[in-house]
Amino acid sequence: MQHGSTEETRVAITSLHSLQVHRTGSVVVGLAPLLWLPQAGLLAFAVQRLSTGGGSAVVVAPAAGILLLGFARLLVESWGSKHVFATARSHLSILRERVMSSLARRSPFDPDRPASGLAASVIAEQAEAVVPYLVRYRPARWRATFVPLAILPVVAGLSWVAALVLLTAAPMIPLFMALVGWRARAASEAQYGQTGSLNAFLLDRLRGIATLRSLDAVDATATRIGEAAQGLRLRTMAVLRIAFLSSAVLELFSALGVALVAAYVGFHLLGTFSFGTWGHRLSLGEGLFILLLAPAFFEPLRELAAAWHDRAAGEAAFDALTQLVQTGIAMPGSGPAKLDSRVEGAPEVCIRHLDYGHPGQPLLFDDDALRIAPGEHVALTGASGSGKTTMLCLIAGLVPAQRGDIAIGGVSLADGSAQALRRRIGWMGQRPHVFAASVATNIGLGRRQHPDVESATAAFGLGRVAQAHSACALGEGGLGLSGGEVVRLALARMALDPDADLLLVDEPTAHLDRETAREVVDALLELAQGRTMIVATHDPLLMRRLARVIHLDREPRQEAA
Repeated sequence: MQHGSTEETRVAITSLHSLQVHRTGSVVVGLAPLLWLPQAGLLAFAVQRLSTGGGSAVVVAPAAGILLLGFARLLVESWGSKHVFATARSHLSILRERVMSSLARRSPFDPDRPASGLAASVIAEQAEAVVPYLVRYRPARWRATFVPLAILPVVAGLSWVAALVLLTAAPMIPLFMALVGWRARAASEAQYGQTGSLNAFLLDRLRGIATLRSLDAVDATATRIGEAAQGLRLRTMAVLRIAFLSSAVLELFSALGVALVAAYVGFHLLGTFSFGTWGHRLSLGEGLFILLLAPAFFEPLRELAAAWHDRAAGEAAFDALTQLVQTGIAMPGSGPAKLDSRVEGAPEVCIRHLDYGHPGQPLLFDDDALRIAPGEHVALTGASGSGKTTMLCLIAGLVPAQRGDIAIGGVSLADGSAQALRRRIGWMGQRPHVFAASVATNIGLGRRQHPDVESATAAFGLGRVAQAHSACALGEGGLGLSGGEVVRLALARMALDPDADLLLVDEPTAHLDRETAREVVDALLELAQGRTMIVATHDPLLMRRLARVIHLDREPRQEAA
């Protein structure tokens, strides 16, 4: 049995996080604020020249330099922001594609598959938190890492006291942000988990609304949904409280740092303080330069705090996406098809030394063997739980065998051949899925190479049903069709695939009245002409019309040639 812990799945999980390592745009946006240093220097220089009696002409050159640097910063940040956003959207698309591919590789009979509502919530809604994480947090992290380190030595070259104030206040911000961030991430993960659970619960109950109405359980279900919504509201408010707390901590320390620097510079220029410089008194221009750099020193940290919630939400979204590609039962043939040739005509099915058991249960098949001749029509029967549906799934490659060989048309079912072999298999499960779309769309399934939906509809008697004409719209789950009509629709789907020369049909007459069952069997046998067919059934009438009956609950099952 294959599990999601295969090397391919591990690579997918690892690459899920490696997508974060696109640095070009983030570095450009993060380092653009360094252009403020020469701008502040020019502004302080101009004020110094004015204070020493220079006329308005002395500020023309500095003003032009400030404007040019501001325009350059605007261009750099604009390009970087667009690049980061485009890259983030591209990365999110890749993430979603990988998660969807991983879910598609999971066996449809895996009991640990994520609930459809949860998967839809994570992929469509929660995954959007990846974009603010990449667009806002990562550039902010670069700014917070390098801009203060660039400003600090410049300030220290003029006043070691001002630099010491900045150096003392700055570490307090990331320290408290880290403490708050741990709690913010846990709160975001809990919120996402609650959102996904609520979506899964709501989708499941909406699908079963008719059952809830008939059993008078609508009010009880509404109460549970209300309680879940209230829990989600509380978790959301907890996340917001933490976000406000991180902002308050940042504003406190940054305001104190700027205020202390301003107080020192002011008293030093007034002559109250004579210490803190390198043997000379600060000039007006130097003091103004320090005052202009002090807010810029804390600005990246403030932006980082503002984006701290984006980090918590983004990492929680990455974790939620990663959880969707965790261990599970994988179908054989996850990669591209590698089958070069096939035997034309109805295939032989040969099974040897088959071992299979559901997780945590005894083996259902133990060294079993089975041979079905080309073009033979066979019924699999037995008590419920004897493995009829499981045998069909194993032959179709929907679940992997633990041991043994399954050959279709002389080609063994394996990772390299499963996808190609499935192209020649027509599958009809016990509960064929009907999409909320027209009858024609449900039959054609977008297969442009087989557009003759009308002929398939007429061949299986759907044309005689008022609500089953090709243009008729169907509700989710086949709302508007009876059980027999759903079966006919599924048979019409298989009929549109001329490459399907092995038909696997599971309980086609279950829950049908005798007359409808007879019509379905007639249509099924007509479709199976010239093809190999294996039918799992309890219906004695259907079994009598097939060439051979195999009882799976009788020992031994050693029928391979």
